[in-house]
Amino acid sequence: MAKKIVNMLTADLSKAGYTVWSGLARGIDTAAHIGAVNQSTVAVMAGGVDVVYPRENSDLHAKISQCGAIVSEMPAGTEPQARNFPRRNRIISGASQGVVFVEGTPKSGSLITARFALDQSRDVFAFPGSPLDPRARGPNGLIRDGAILIRSVEDVLDELANTTKNLFTAASQPQTASQPIEIIDEKEVYATRLRILPEIGRTPVTVDELRRQCQVSAPVLAAVLLELELAGKICGLG
Repeated sequence: MAKKIVNMLTADLSKAGYTVWSGLARGIDTAAHIGAVNQSTVAVMAGGVDVVYPRENSDLHAKISQCGAIVSEMPAGTEPQARNFPRRNRIISGASQGVVFVEGTPKSGSLITARFALDQSRDVFAFPGSPLDPRARGPNGLIRDGAILIRSVEDVLDELANTTKNLFTAASQPQTASQPIEIIDEKEVYATRLRILPEIGRTPVTVDELRRQCQVSAPVLAAVLLELELAGKICGLG
């Protein structure tokens, strides 16, 4: 449902003249780009612009490069690394007039983007969800903390039309994050990698299960899983 909402939302926003920025990751990012690719969309990569990640988005990457833009602060040929994914999110939020959140847990990477957006004085929009759905806790928490509740693209368009912010002036001013990104201990990442591999087999296992079994923090677990996926040792599902 979340992917369908995002696909429809970005299609309508792009038709209204807005450019959709996202990170070309699987799931919500992919849905966002697909909705806007026939109008205007930009993919911000964690590696070089010529390195497709995830691989299944190679066709979408090619289409965006023809109809939109692929950008990165990393040199061409650079393989994506776990530590660069949160960094690239500041580019997405900084280049945007507003950032929309549809789903995500309180520990998800999307909340890092929300923090960047707030520090950069960008509008933060969020779709409400069921309190019983763990994936809705992120957006619901943002709404509780002051994000703009939206129900349709009209809510986003109305808010953007009313704002008097000058995006380019704001973006040119140096910003200091109120909360720095959590620094991940490389020794902890190495130790976690050794603990996680025996827990992963042919039977799918959820991230929450791995976290409980290995007793590690969410940022460290996310970094390790991303490294293992980039190395081709595991495959993300869904």
